Amino acid sequence: MNAPNLLDVQGLRVSFAGKEVVRGIDFSVSAGEKLALVGESGSGKTVTALSLLGLVQGAQTSGQAVFRGVQDNAQSDAQVDLLALSERDLRAVRGRDIAMIFQEPMTALNPLFSVGNQIAEVLQLKEGMSPAKAHQAAVALLADTGIPEPERRSHSFPHQLSGGQRQRAMIAMALACQPRLLLADEPTTALDVSLRSQILDLLSVLQKKNGMAVLLITHDLNLVRRFADRIAVMENGLIVEQGPVAEVFANPQHPYTRKLMDSRPVRDVNEVFSSVACAPVVKSQGLRVSYSVPIAGFRGWFKKGEFVAVKSASFTLSKGRTLGVIGESGSGKSTLALAVLGLHPSQGELRLAGKAWSHDAASNKAIRRAVQVVFQDPFSSLSPRMTIEEIVGEGLRVHQPELKVDQRYQRVVKALADVGMTESQFPGLLQRYPHEFSGGQRQRVAIARALMVEPDMLVLDEPTSALDVTVQKQVLELLQRLQRERGLSYLLITHDVDVIRAMAHDVLVMQSGEVLESGTVDQVLLSPQHPYTRLLVSQTS
Repeated sequence: MNAPNLLDVQGLRVSFAGKEVVRGIDFSVSAGEKLALVGESGSGKTVTALSLLGLVQGAQTSGQAVFRGVQDNAQSDAQVDLLALSERDLRAVRGRDIAMIFQEPMTALNPLFSVGNQIAEVLQLKEGMSPAKAHQAAVALLADTGIPEPERRSHSFPHQLSGGQRQRAMIAMALACQPRLLLADEPTTALDVSLRSQILDLLSVLQKKNGMAVLLITHDLNLVRRFADRIAVMENGLIVEQGPVAEVFANPQHPYTRKLMDSRPVRDVNEVFSSVACAPVVKSQGLRVSYSVPIAGFRGWFKKGEFVAVKSASFTLSKGRTLGVIGESGSGKSTLALAVLGLHPSQGELRLAGKAWSHDAASNKAIRRAVQVVFQDPFSSLSPRMTIEEIVGEGLRVHQPELKVDQRYQRVVKALADVGMTESQFPGLLQRYPHEFSGGQRQRVAIARALMVEPDMLVLDEPTSALDVTVQKQVLELLQRLQRERGLSYLLITHDVDVIRAMAHDVLVMQSGEVLESGTVDQVLLSPQHPYTRLLVSQTS
């Protein structure tokens, strides 16, 4: 006879102010199983997971969520309906029986307490440990997650850890009480490809070691293929397909599932070749970028130390081509972009359209018009207090102040139409604010703003990493079309090999500030020479 499931969800409905966002779904998770809940933003997958623990503020829930893993003194395997529990009873379940890893550790961790104190607090509240014993256990948990120097790192605050280390600290906190079920909400979205692999391997090891089940919330199909046993696909609040991962990937039945499977970036760029006659848009020789850092002890009173973020980088970017810069967090790729944008001082040769950045803002104005940027997170890069018309037209007020109001208006309308946003699609478009749009739509606004002053080059800093796979594909297709039509050059900063494969003509591979390998996209991705490049390519093959 088969053992009962650890979690049985039946007829789960979640609504806000009468509007249903989860519409009567059924799924189950067996003990020790890894189930992936997959879908785009707005599909209801995160609300589904949060509602199990009563963490969705202002939501009305109905249905059943029978959990058979509650630790009970009288009964080792007590059964409860999570949706029927009071807030007090749910607090006892959270963290002890069911734990959660949130998507962004920097916002989920308390910035005022060290990570060791935050883990120890869970052990003191849930397990009744003394402060000294809880601290020892917290250090051991950090060691289990692979954080180097766990005793020292336990005293670090979240901002003093890297993205991967913060995610490991959150995993340590979630596993402190050895829960039976772990809810992991996009646990690797903000991480680069090598760290993503490490976190997946870590979760697999700890899952087997503790015998717990995992409900993984994600839109990353590569991650699902590598990690999960079963998959449930959500669209518009409904589960449209579920089954074993191998079967669903081999033979998806629902059109939406097939759409997700087909959302891998597709290469559609002009194979533009460098011309000796044309001056390069960007030329760098021996580029070096450093930061001042404090020196511990008496010597630090008199001078600062130096951290070299980019060490002697040399590259050329020609008109109409894309140079992809790939590497893990801390590799120096974003610092390289800041130097190219003139936002951080650098040493060595760096010329944009034959000109170098100077200390005179007026002389830099022409370069600033020629080189624009699209940032990683469109929500934080767009002012929440400005309308779309003000945001997109801002560059014209700086670089073409002679334009009349109606001329500027027409240019804004055209720029938005060029990125696929019109008044007919979005009534009142120009007077709306960024929060009224989805992530992909906000990124289109950011691209329109960058194109407003007709630049020669765009610096694209992780332009699709915060987007769903289907939206990512749409934005990449937009960028490809704009490059073909306008002859734009792109400096593309990313940790996603699939994006490099789809967009780049040339590639730089960076690690610890050094350029390990460079060449055309085919040379680097098809015949990687450096072991680190081979590792990056293998993670997406």
